[in-house]
Amino acid sequence: MSTKRIRKFKAERAALNATLLKYAPRSLKRFFSVDAEAFQPGALPGPTKELLGLVASLVLRCDDCILFHLNNCFQARVSDAEFAEAAAIAAVIGGTITIPHLRRAFQAWDELRRTRARRRVIKHKGHKAHEESVQSAKSAD
Repeated sequence: MSTKRIRKFKAERAALNATLLKYAPRSLKRFFSVDAEAFQPGALPGPTKELLGLVASLVLRCDDCILFHLNNCFQARVSDAEFAEAAAIAAVIGGTITIPHLRRAFQAWDELRRTRARRRVIKHKGHKAHEESVQSAKSAD
């Protein structure tokens, strides 16, 4: 699973939600509002709530839900250890039927981490090149 797939998923989800909400009755729109509100930080921090959403999604074996909550966990800076423990809980509760979903979740997590690491390297190289050009300009003066 690539970050390209995650971007495509997010774009498709947004488009589908827009179409759904265009026709949705007030009751369904309220449900969407309750869903969004439930994941706001409160007594439980936002990342913990996203981990709970991820566990439930893994147990229910909803690939779209898994990808949604996995990405939210990643964006909320959930640690590798927290992610792995949450996945282990999902496996215990959901049983062996969750294993294919766990595999894809770990693959997506790994890809997100590798993409973040590549961006840091590129950013660092760009910053270093900028510093070198500033030093060169100062030396030329």
